[in-house]
Amino acid sequence: MKVNRIRQNVFPVLAALIWGTAFVAQSVGADHVGPFTFTAARSAVAFVFLLVLCLLLRRRRRRDFRGEAAARPGTRRDLLFGGLCCGTALTVATNLQQMGLETTSSGKAGFITALYIVIVPIAGIFLHKKAPRAIWLSVALAVAGLYLLCVQESFSITEGDWYVLLCSFCFAGHILIIDHFTQKVDGVELSCVQFFVMAALSAVLMLVMETPDWAGLLACIGPVLYVGIFSSGVGYTLQILAQKDSDPTVVSLLLSLESVFATVAGALILGDRMSGKEYLGCVLMLCAVVLAQLPDFRRKRERTET
Repeated sequence: MKVNRIRQNVFPVLAALIWGTAFVAQSVGADHVGPFTFTAARSAVAFVFLLVLCLLLRRRRRRDFRGEAAARPGTRRDLLFGGLCCGTALTVATNLQQMGLETTSSGKAGFITALYIVIVPIAGIFLHKKAPRAIWLSVALAVAGLYLLCVQESFSITEGDWYVLLCSFCFAGHILIIDHFTQKVDGVELSCVQFFVMAALSAVLMLVMETPDWAGLLACIGPVLYVGIFSSGVGYTLQILAQKDSDPTVVSLLLSLESVFATVAGALILGDRMSGKEYLGCVLMLCAVVLAQLPDFRRKRERTET
């Protein structure tokens, strides 16, 4: 139980930390190649990285569990279908976000994208997964914190904002799809198939919508490798592993710390100054995360008393 709790809480925070510090690499990549080219390249790197990892883990399992029963029937079908669904949702979400960033600010885009922390528990109601009251309070605190942290100008709606809002729904769908399939298949293998699908779809979009610039791609190979291995390969795999046997709403709250880490990283690495409003936003976000853990502690105490 202790190991599961560490996985469910530490893994999404690590994923948020990786994503929050990857914005610099993504920005550098955007200066050299188009969004579909960059997404296809990072996804291909993530797929190769995870494929090697899957082969090593499978070889280790065969060595450690010789003679034991094979995988359950239907697992491969679940893996392929789950990877297709996850990869499609992630591809659409990522590219909608990139399209939105063309006409909206990064601050507003960050706030609107993170609204998946509201969409996930609302969708959970229709999926018969009701969240405790403390979780709803945590969501409200997190939304207020995100607004203070991300939105620096008067809030007006542009065309790009609608793209980012659709992206938020896709990220929420991605979280809920993972919540369904991670109970059935291996998390690392699901992430591997997910990025194969994402690389294939993005490559098609690249060939249709853009003219691939191989010289530009070589010029930003460092950011591509960093984002591909760490932000994609490691970060999204940590998310999938964290969601196994856990509340998707709590995981989404922890993942939303990406905005906090991005702001803090900008202050520490790039020398950006944080305002009092941003500090207050960070405090509210952290309070939301702590509050989201309290229901679990109460349930644990009730179980020990009975």
